[in-house]
Amino acid sequence: MAVSIDPIHQFELQPLVSLGHIGNQQLAFTQSALYMFAAVGIIALLTIVATSGRSVVPGRLQALAETLYEFIADTVHQATGEDGKRFLPLVFSLFMFVLILNLLGMIPYAFAVTSHLIVTFGLALVVILTVVIYGVAKHGTHFLGVFVPSGVPKPLLLIMVPIEIVSFLSRPISLSVRLFANILAGHIALKIFAFFVVQLLVAGAWGVLSPLPLALTIALTALEFLVAALQAYVFATLTAVYLADALHPGH
Repeated sequence: MAVSIDPIHQFELQPLVSLGHIGNQQLAFTQSALYMFAAVGIIALLTIVATSGRSVVPGRLQALAETLYEFIADTVHQATGEDGKRFLPLVFSLFMFVLILNLLGMIPYAFAVTSHLIVTFGLALVVILTVVIYGVAKHGTHFLGVFVPSGVPKPLLLIMVPIEIVSFLSRPISLSVRLFANILAGHIALKIFAFFVVQLLVAGAWGVLSPLPLALTIALTALEFLVAALQAYVFATLTAVYLADALHPGH
């Protein structure tokens, strides 16, 4: 008996509630939006419940929340210095949002929101716009110093400045594609290896080989949990690094 597989089907948006149309384009509340609202609710619940007691000897939930907060606070401080504290709420919120969405996507039959480029690009755009708006508001035209590497001879600036501009403009692309590609590829690989297990189980005598792809699926699942956390950390770290340019445009 043949078993079909469509590893891309899991990424399709499904409208849950129709919100009308703009021309021929349907507006709908999708499962992607539902998961994002759920992620915000989980983060709010975790932080509110964890900090409601504020015991001197923290419980498990308070210890978890404090550990995550201190971890991101240390990351922001190392990347931006003392002035970067004002951006800590933003970086921590982005880290928790991406982390929870990644972990929710690991639940069987759940939807991986960060596997959609439009979502990750939207988050990256928030970061870059924050850098530009804050940098211009604080430094004015001196913010353009972010495109002028220090210590470079003036004749080389004709080459280096365009390179720096392109590099700056590519930041939201690289930031969003890195997260999107890792989550997308991981979930496709999981679906394919799980398919191999099913295919071997229905293949008669070949079923004795099914433990091999099953073991690989389990190992890949563990790896994807690591990637889910790592990609959230990378996103937060790069956010802090980019925000450092808004604070200190000369480099």
